[in-house]
Amino acid sequence: MEEKKMLTLETFEEAAEVVKKVTLETKLVYSDYFSQQTGAKVYIKPENMQFTGAYKVRGAYYKMSTLLPEERQKGVITASAGNHAQGVAYAAQCYGVKSTIVMPTTTPLIKVNRTKGYGAEVVLYGDVYDEACAKAYELAKEHGYTFVHPFDDLAVATGQGTIAMEIIKELPLVDYILVPIGGGGLAAGVSTLAKLLNPKIRVIGVEPANANCMQESLRNGKVTTLPAVNTIADGTAVKTPGEKIFPYIQENLDDIITVEDAELVVAFLDMVENHKMVVENSGLLTVAALKYLDAKGKKVVAILSGGNMDVITMSSVVQQGLILRDRIFTVSVLLPDKPGELHKVSGVVAELGGNVIKLSHNQFVSINRNAAVELRITMEAFGTQHKNEIMQALEQGGYRPKLVRTVM
Repeated sequence: MEEKKMLTLETFEEAAEVVKKVTLETKLVYSDYFSQQTGAKVYIKPENMQFTGAYKVRGAYYKMSTLLPEERQKGVITASAGNHAQGVAYAAQCYGVKSTIVMPTTTPLIKVNRTKGYGAEVVLYGDVYDEACAKAYELAKEHGYTFVHPFDDLAVATGQGTIAMEIIKELPLVDYILVPIGGGGLAAGVSTLAKLLNPKIRVIGVEPANANCMQESLRNGKVTTLPAVNTIADGTAVKTPGEKIFPYIQENLDDIITVEDAELVVAFLDMVENHKMVVENSGLLTVAALKYLDAKGKKVVAILSGGNMDVITMSSVVQQGLILRDRIFTVSVLLPDKPGELHKVSGVVAELGGNVIKLSHNQFVSINRNAAVELRITMEAFGTQHKNEIMQALEQGGYRPKLVRTVM
């Protein structure tokens, strides 16, 4: 099928039927928590619950359906930080096609292993997607593979856009759709179909603040390459957005919001505690952006694009999230080096319900040990207010507490 015929209502409808063969039903989930936080009526579209852990299987499978028999016979290749890799590998397996996936060396192990589990040959190359992509093109030329681009392909974008059809069928009067942006394929498909079905729907893209290639491209009126990207949202760590999909973004995307990595960390805790869902950092972009959206009383859908996160990353994010939320903090106090002083300090903390998880006693902070030694206490609290109460109690006890960087 020729690309010029893609991203039309006809091809979106065709793609919606095709992808049903490989997608799970991801019904909208109404969020009491985020609705209360924002004043909007917030729904989440849990694409993290797809069989491959992300929406990417939609575009990959639809693209595979459009390939000629000789193209499938040659085998396919792609570059991806993980989710598109799994989508292509799974789609290729369904069609009995050989697949080769080039992934950045920084890709989480869970994504590498799952991609291999779908029968793909995995090549690790480069630190970011763009370097892996260049290697994939090199291998495609060398071996005659058909390259399946993760975002700059109109057939792939058409498959991704089927998410918008499901959202609007389930929530016809949706006012806003928030969509993560890496290279722009998902945003192009969702925004184009949303506008075809209802031009009044506002589609907002969300990017990491330190990987905002689409925002810069829209500002410049042309595809722009960032000098570098630096974000924990590895699935959207893209320097250059897609050339083919860019005109659709320009025409149909209403705005872009950027969020800092620290906001993704907090959003992870929100999703785990309030919705019992594991969502990867890129998938959390839309949730983190909700507070920047002035949509009180409006119906808002946040697309959770994926949930493939390895346990080590998950542990780090939880730890940092607890620190950012003042659920864990470290305080330094000076006290005389006398028996019973530690007992007194711990008594102040215990009386207010703080839970000590780590102590560090430094006798060499002062020349005169009798005058002062340093005690560093890492403890759990219920949040900022509780932390401040403990700090105030220590101050009243004459310990002159100082907050220090928490290291677990």
